[in-house]
Amino acid sequence: MHTRTLGQGLQVSAIGLGCMGMSQGYGPNPGDRQDMIGVIRSAVDRGITFFDTAEVYGPYVNEELVGEALAPVRDQVVLATKFGWRIEGGKFTGLDSRPEQIKRVADASLRRLRSETIDLFYQHRVDPDVPVEDVAGAVAELVQAGKVRHFGLSEAAASTIRKAHAVHPVTAVQSEYSLWTRDPEPEVLPTLAELGIGFVPFSPLGKGFLTGTVDTTTSFAEGDIRASIPRFDEENRAANQALVDHVATLARAKSASPGQVALAWLLAQHPWIAPIPGTRRVERLEENAGATQVALSADEVADLDATAARIGVHGDRYNELHMGFVGR
Repeated sequence: MHTRTLGQGLQVSAIGLGCMGMSQGYGPNPGDRQDMIGVIRSAVDRGITFFDTAEVYGPYVNEELVGEALAPVRDQVVLATKFGWRIEGGKFTGLDSRPEQIKRVADASLRRLRSETIDLFYQHRVDPDVPVEDVAGAVAELVQAGKVRHFGLSEAAASTIRKAHAVHPVTAVQSEYSLWTRDPEPEVLPTLAELGIGFVPFSPLGKGFLTGTVDTTTSFAEGDIRASIPRFDEENRAANQALVDHVATLARAKSASPGQVALAWLLAQHPWIAPIPGTRRVERLEENAGATQVALSADEVADLDATAARIGVHGDRYNELHMGFVGR
């Protein structure tokens, strides 16, 4: 497994593991808790050192799962978690990035993660009621106290990133980014390049669509978030299939899988990008890790870009409510 360096010298595996789906988001889990612990530990065995969770996943149970799985190898891995939600009765009921709340969340996350330090602490969504300068200041105090090593933002606008970075260095920004979600390209990525901040794409496989395993015949189980996402309406899936078909054609020519080509495209964008595909299966874990061995030529990258631009993407990446939380 290759490594990459995000901002402030934070070194991570080129491919990380997004752990949310082990606790929520994609319908019934194919395995139990011990199965998921096994998947996480298998990731470590394959050289993956970058693990992503959040207090709101579950809530709470995902951090507990990740903490238990990685406790024996804590000094070998980078743990990222997030703050920023108000959680009541086991459900998030709104945003809350007040400094006192950030500090409470940090202490609780440390207990669940069985760790003395959070390697990368993201604001999960920008809170319009709390100046990001105050957020950065609160995280800076946690860094000074030794509870946090690095500060991150998720789904933040370029102007917000600049304001936060002026108070305390931002190490990484996490947002959705893939061949069919190009929102960060016009403003966010140039800002990160200028400021020396790393980028962590989540849903780098388009929530499974870019792997070629989802089509118009796919039915989503109860609890699968894709059932509520416009991009996954049957009509939009049909319209978006042309991009997946093109990726699959290139994958066959390179003796790779479509998912590996999609991840290789991301890795080819910038050396400070480290995607975090999620999975609950060891075989998918191996496939994703293998993307680091798939080399795309400049012409192949340009062809994928041109195809994606020509075909376009049909449907929003979130429902209307969730779209209101991004790009602030």
